[in-house]
Formats: sequence, structure tokens, C-alpha cells
Amino acid sequence: MRRAARVLATLAAVGAAFGVVSIGGQRDAAACGGCFQPPIPPTETQTATDITDERMLLTVSPQQTTLYDQITYSGNPTTFAWVLPIRGNVTVGLSADVLFDSVDALTATQIISPVRNCPPAPSCSGGNGGGCSDSSEGAGFASEAPEAEADAGAVQVTKAQNVGPYATVQLSSTSSTALDQWLTTNGYDIPAAVQPVLAAYVAEGFDFLAMKLLPNTGVSSMRPVRVTSTGASLTLPLRMAAIGTGTTVGITIWVVADGRYQPQNFPFFRINDSQLVWDWSSQSSNYTALRQQEEASYDGKGWELESSLSLAQSTVTSAIVSGGVVGAGSAAGPSDASQDYLPVTDASGNVTETADEVRDADVAALFAGISGANATFTRMRSDIAHAAMTVDFVVEASPDQSQLTNIRNPTQEINLTCPVYGNDCTIIGNAPATATPSSSPSTGGGSTFACATSKGSREAPMSLSAILAIVGLALLRPRRRK
Repeated sequence: MRRAARVLATLAAVGAAFGVVSIGGQRDAAACGGCFQPPIPPTETQTATDITDERMLLTVSPQQTTLYDQITYSGNPTTFAWVLPIRGNVTVGLSADVLFDSVDALTATQIISPVRNCPPAPSCSGGNGGGCSDSSEGAGFASEAPEAEADAGAVQVTKAQNVGPYATVQLSSTSSTALDQWLTTNGYDIPAAVQPVLAAYVAEGFDFLAMKLLPNTGVSSMRPVRVTSTGASLTLPLRMAAIGTGTTVGITIWVVADGRYQPQNFPFFRINDSQLVWDWSSQSSNYTALRQQEEASYDGKGWELESSLSLAQSTVTSAIVSGGVVGAGSAAGPSDASQDYLPVTDASGNVTETADEVRDADVAALFAGISGANATFTRMRSDIAHAAMTVDFVVEASPDQSQLTNIRNPTQEINLTCPVYGNDCTIIGNAPATATPSSSPSTGGGSTFACATSKGSREAPMSLSAILAIVGLALLRPRRRK
């Protein structure tokens, strides 16, 4: 959470057009993706952190497709297992939370309040001598994969390797029964409800990637992974993601490509600024309520198309490499992003790839095959019903390739109050913005939205800052003539 907060706080220096809003709460999950608000500060921008149970990123190009998955798991490490349907052999690599946090911060919705339309506090002089102001741990797979011989002809281990804290195998089978037996023999407890899902993937010709934690690694070693396949693939394994989830699950998906994308086989919606109402009393909008209403109208199947932004690859890379700290002026100082990545070691514990190299490979995969200096990040989110996760999630290029901003501006407002000033230039209360001075709170000596000027002076004396400004302009004029 501290990292996420740091990212949110510092990415503003990269571009003021990118902000943060988020809605939702984190729920610990024993399975995900196939694994068996502090108070709002008194500002006029709605900000929070959008924490979901599942965050996935799909980067698509004609050359290759990479799925990034942030694994969430709580429990005994010996029970951790993760199965993913794949097509052919894939390349498995390590990712890090900082990649997700950086992309999240750059694309999250920021809702800006309307301009506070209150009468100004005029200058005044007199007894107060100044003006008035508004204050307002389990066994891994053996690299030789001896289990493969027992199931020869039914389950084939096409590749086995250790990747960071994980032991991984890639499996191919034409028999769902044989696959179930292999997984069970090798420590995967397959619930009866999951077997039909695996059978469906087998019938559709999918292969499988299976992962377990290596011995003596704890839950603290859980790391996001990336899985790269050749060619363009526009499908995410939503049926596997449904395993172990509750009635609903929050999912955020980013598609990184040369253009804007949208859901192909699920309904989606966009919340327009014209629907947004800013409530001055709570310093927030009805954005969350609107999203919940839209999702309910689609029976838990709807996805919000939050934003689609063209971001400079250098901007995203800088955020990831710096560990979320952008710019030399950060009070926290630069952060070493290698702390967020793990080195790759061999069976003897020798480092074969440093953490920095892992990070660089991670960033390279993020933009592989994308032409130009920019990439389009399309952000979609849903509190999807478990009952709706019966098909995989397919995306398609949007017919409309215009950008969708993440900066939202409510067009309506309620509960605006303005300060009421007494004759002594102090704020004595607040009143609805539509109130007239005569209906404002009073102290008995009269009150108004503005403070009164001294009766002994026809005009307020010129302030020192104004005098200095005039002198400064006068001094500049000769230089301009030269």
C-alpha cells in the first residue's frame, strides 16, 4: 500500500493529465486466475485507491502477446498451485507489483470538482489592520519431470523450469481424465466443480501451464508473472479466473497495444461527465453509485470502459524503473526498483539473471511489437458476477480509436455553501450558495457574504505586493525596449 501511495503521489510530476480514483475493497483470496479509504482530505478532487482481487494486463502485437497476472494468495505455501490454459509453448517470466502500480496510477480515474462559485472575500481595512480571507513453504516439480513417463501418450510435459520462486511445467493432453490424474498425483487438488472447466479447455485444444512454489519459499515470495506466446491473442482465461472466487470479484484489465480496445463478448459502458454530480458536503461525486447501477443493469456482466490513453513508453518505463518515484524532487528520494524484482537462480542457487535484468526484460515485453514512441493503454473494470464467468473474456479493436480521458469533470453540483463574513472581517458561518445576505447567519451587528470596508476610507489602500508588482514592471520595460 505504501508503494501504491507513493506512485500516486509522485506520478503527477510526469503529467497532470493523469490522475487517480478508485473504488472497492481488497478481499484475501485462496485462489485467483486458476490458483487452487482513509478519510477524504478537505480538497476538491476525489481521490482514493482502487484495489481489486485481480489485476491483469494484456499487451498485444502481431508478433507476440504477453499476459501479466498479479497473483494474490493467502495460506500455507505448500497448498499453492496455479494452472493457466495456454496455446503451445510459452515463455514464463517474473514481473513485479511496481509494474501494476505504475500503470494503475497513470490510468486511474480522477474526478475534479467544479469551480467553487462563491462571492470573493473583498479587501478591507480598519481595526484588524489587514484584509479578510477564506480558510477554508511445498515440493516443486523435478526438472527432469519423471512423472511424464507414467502418463506417456496422455499427458506430456513439454517444458519444465524454475522461474524465481516458482517451479513451472507446461503440459499437453488430449484426455481431461489423464490431466486430472496427473495434476492430483503432482499435488494439485482439483475440486469436482473445477473438473468440467479443465475438460472444456482440453476439448478446445488448450495446453496448460502449471506452477507451484519451490521448497522453502513463503507467501512473501509471491510475485506477479508474465506469460508470453507468439502471435496476437485477444482472449483472457476468465473461466479459470473464476476458480475460487466468491459471488462477485473485482477485476481490472489493461490492454496495451497500438490502439484502443474494448470487450467483444461482454457488454460495456462508459460513464459520461453529464451524469456526474459533485457533492460539496462529502467532497466526492456519485461516480461509484453510477458504476454500481450500470453493473446491476447488466446482471453483473457489464464492464466499465474507464479510459484509453496514449502514453509515452518512456513515461511508463521511467515510473517502473524508478520504483514509482518520478523526478529528483521527491521528498522520499529515488527508489531502487530492483527491490521489486527477484533474480533468477539455477538449482544450485547461482544467479543466472539479475533483478535488474529481470526488470528490463519485463519492461521490454510490455512494449514488444508496439510501434512508435507511445502505446495505448485501455483500462476496463468490472465487479463481475461469478455466474457470468462461464466464457473467456475476448477483446477487440474498437471502431472508435479516439482517446478516452481519465480526467472526469462533473457537470452538476449539490450542497455548495459559501463563507459568511462579519463586519470585523471574520468568517462567522456558512450559508447555501443561493442564500442572500439578508438570510445569512447573523451576529446581531449585521453580516454579509463579503466583509465591510472601513467607513473612514473611500478606497482600500494599495497593498505592498501591488506596489512591488508595479515597480517590477517599470524596471522591466527598459530591458524590453532593448
